[in-house]
Amino acid sequence: MTPADEVAVVAREAGLSKVLTRAQITMIGLGGAIGTGLFMGSGIAIGYAGPAVVISYAIAAFIAVIMVFSLSEMAVVHPAAGSFGVYAETYLNPWAGFVVRYTYWAAQVIAVGGEAVAAGTYMTFWFPGAPVWIWSLGFAVILLYVNARSVGNFGTFEYWFSFIKVTAIVGFIILGGAAILGVGQPAVGFHNLTGLPGGFLPHGWGGVWMGVIMGIFSFTGIELIAVTSGETPDPKTAIPAALRSMAVRLALFYVLALTILVTFVPWTETGATVVSQSPFVRVFVHTGVPQAAGIMNFVVLSAALSSMNANTYLAARMLFSLARGDYAPRILGKLSKAGAPIAAIATSGVGILLAAAVSRFTPLAYNYLFGVALFGAIFVWIMILLSHLSFRRRHRAQDLPVRMPFFPGLQIVGLILLAAILVTMGLDTQFWNISWIVGVPWLALLTGAYFVWRRVRPPPISR
Repeated sequence: MTPADEVAVVAREAGLSKVLTRAQITMIGLGGAIGTGLFMGSGIAIGYAGPAVVISYAIAAFIAVIMVFSLSEMAVVHPAAGSFGVYAETYLNPWAGFVVRYTYWAAQVIAVGGEAVAAGTYMTFWFPGAPVWIWSLGFAVILLYVNARSVGNFGTFEYWFSFIKVTAIVGFIILGGAAILGVGQPAVGFHNLTGLPGGFLPHGWGGVWMGVIMGIFSFTGIELIAVTSGETPDPKTAIPAALRSMAVRLALFYVLALTILVTFVPWTETGATVVSQSPFVRVFVHTGVPQAAGIMNFVVLSAALSSMNANTYLAARMLFSLARGDYAPRILGKLSKAGAPIAAIATSGVGILLAAAVSRFTPLAYNYLFGVALFGAIFVWIMILLSHLSFRRRHRAQDLPVRMPFFPGLQIVGLILLAAILVTMGLDTQFWNISWIVGVPWLALLTGAYFVWRRVRPPPISR
C-alpha cells in the first residue's frame, strides 16, 4: 500500500463528530478496562492464584500497557474510528483488517448481550419479583438511544458511569488500607498474604499463570481509547495525555485493590470457580459501611451499564468502519445529522438483543458465543502488535508524535506472552478451551466470507 493509499484508508471514515474531551477520553478508557471483571470476576482469579493474584494482574497490566502504547502510536498518526481494524488493513493486509473488525464487532455484541442480562439480574436485588428480561431489554434500548443521539451524549454518560466505578475503587482502597494498618480500629494485618496453607503461592506459578488469563480479560476494553481518536478534536495531544493518565491509574487501581482484597479477606473465602457475590462486599461490611451489599450492587450495576455503553459504541464504530471500507453494506456507513452511525448502531442492537436472549435462555449455547469473544480479544491484541511492528518499518521513530519505548523488544515480549496465553487456554479442558473450539472455526468462516465478498466487490483502493 502506498503512502497515498494509507491516507485514503483513514480519510474514508470522515464525517464523525469530533467533540470528545480529554477528560472524557481518560474516563472512557478507564471505564472500558474497569468492569465486572474486577468487581466480580476477581474471585475466579484469586481461586487460581491465591494471594499471588497480584502478580497475575501485574503481568496482565504489563501486556495491556505494551498493547495500548503501541496502539496509541498508530492512533495519533492515523485517527480513525476503525482504529486497529484500519491499521491491520493498512499495515498487514486487507484480510487482516476484515477479520479483526468483524471479530471485534462480534466480541462486543456478545459482551453487551451478556452484560444486559447481568444488569437485569443485579436489579432483582431491589426488585426480586420483576423478570430479568424486562430490565435487560430496557437497559439495552436506553443505551442504544444514548449512542444514537451523538457521541457527546455517549461521552457524558460514560464519564459518569466510570466516575462511579473509580470512586468505589478509591473508597475501597482507603477503607481497606485503613483496616489493614489499624487506623482507628484493630489492625487486620498481613497474615492472609503468607500465613494460610500454601503461603503466598498456594497453587504455584501455574496458578499465577492461570490468573493472568482472567487478568487479560479484565483489561479488555482498554483499546477503546484508540477508537475515540476519530472523534477527538486534537488527537495528537489528547490521546497521549489520556494514555499516560490511564496507564498509571489502572496499574494502581488493579494492583492496590487486589492487594488489599487478598490481605483483608483469606483467599480461601474469596476465591471461587463460580462467583455469586462480589468479594469487595466483605471489606465494606467489615468497615461498617451501612447497606454495603446494596452499595456494591449499585456499583456493579453501574459497571455493567458502563460496559454496555462502551461496547455498543465500539461495535457500531467497527461496523461503520467496515462499511466505509466497502467490507459491509454501505448503508452501515451513513451518518445522522448528529454525526452518529445510526444504521450501524441499530444493526449492532439487533445482535445485542439476540446475544442477550441466547445468554438468558440457552446458557450452553451462550458459552460457545462467549468462546468467540474470548478468542477474539487475544487475537485482536496480537494483530495490534503485529500491525505496530509493520507500522514502525514504514515510519521513522523520530518523526512520530508519540513513541513506544524499548521498541521492538516489548512488542515481541507481548506477542510471546499473548501466544502463550492462547496455548494455555487451548490446553485447559475445564473451561478456557471453549475459545479454541469455536474461535478457530470462526476465523475460518470469516476467511471464507472475505474471499467471497472480495470476489463480489473488488477493493476500492489499488494495492
